[in-house]
Amino acid sequence: MRYDVIVVGARVAGATTAMLLARQGLRVLAVDRARFPSDTLSTHQVQLPGVARLHRWGLLDRVRAAGTPAAHRIRLDVGHAVLDGQFSPYQGVDAIYSPRRTFLDALLVEAARAAGAEVREGFVVDRVVGDGDRVTGIRGFERGHSPVTEVAHLVVGADGKHSRVAEAAGARRYRKRAARSFGCYTYWSGVPLSGGELYHRPGRAVAAFPTNDGLTMVYTAAPKAEFADFRADVDTHYRKTLDLCGDLGDRVRDGVRAERFRAAPDLPNLFRVPCGPGWALVGDAGVVMDPVTAQGIANAFRDAELLAEAVAGGIDGGPTHLDRALSAYWRQRDEAVRPMYDLTVRLAGLAPLRRMERRLLASIADRPDEVDRFLGAFGGAIPLPEYRRTLLCRLAKRQR
Repeated sequence: MRYDVIVVGARVAGATTAMLLARQGLRVLAVDRARFPSDTLSTHQVQLPGVARLHRWGLLDRVRAAGTPAAHRIRLDVGHAVLDGQFSPYQGVDAIYSPRRTFLDALLVEAARAAGAEVREGFVVDRVVGDGDRVTGIRGFERGHSPVTEVAHLVVGADGKHSRVAEAAGARRYRKRAARSFGCYTYWSGVPLSGGELYHRPGRAVAAFPTNDGLTMVYTAAPKAEFADFRADVDTHYRKTLDLCGDLGDRVRDGVRAERFRAAPDLPNLFRVPCGPGWALVGDAGVVMDPVTAQGIANAFRDAELLAEAVAGGIDGGPTHLDRALSAYWRQRDEAVRPMYDLTVRLAGLAPLRRMERRLLASIADRPDEVDRFLGAFGGAIPLPEYRRTLLCRLAKRQR
């Protein structure tokens, strides 16, 4: 059987891409070496634009029904100032969610199947196949079975930051920045939160958000140069970081750790050219950045939607028409992600805030409307260039 599209990787980027393409009536095969439900490293947060997409796709009610708590409010503590605000309504939603990946990925795989996509779990891709310089399919196998070759008009790599599809296609890297931090998180019971909590300290960043099963996910970030010390005593390093964050350390100390620590020292920052003859990339395979701004899931949803629209609009016109549509996807993706990418790379250095930033945050801390706008921009609901322009105008008017 010849498919329209084969998607390699079936987590948030891949399953979403497969679902959206299948909803357009395309013949889609999605494969993943994992079986679902299964876990993966994640910041968990689905920022407001991602939540709006879940709502539009008819999946948000299932996220809520699984007991995933809504975070309507965010408290950002930067030491000299505390911003406590709520999300303004955005495309029908006004809260973010931090679902466990054991739940979210399985939900998206199920939605892809319900849309008509074929999903093969436990399938290992050992080769990307082609004809000349054009990718034409994959070869792989389910464990215990003989290898098979599947062909398609397009192969999509949704297989993460170490994408096999990207490597096979020779996808060029650009805007690459060295990894600057590492992350560690685990889950706690008995840690009360009133929403989401974010902390910035020199050399540290911390996030605490409610997730499924009555648990709280608490994430810490520290400079990459400290990773050896961290590995020598994970618990002590983690708790010392939390003790810098107001009473969060005490609240965690009063709680119970529910699971093991998970650490992520491999946090690259880079863009890849996301398309070429017969292939495309989506999610972390195309753009990966430090999790300090927790944009990964929302980025994956956005790029999956952009890619699905390009493919659905171009595939019937033949290879040349499809290639043009994919080039438009490349431009749209870069335009959408670049401002947040640049901010993320800078924040990943965990440096002390600049004097101007300290003054800005202190100036808006007692202005609820400005705090809400700031949180909207930080979460991706308001484009950063637009936020900067309007903020400067507002501050200028205030000084008159």
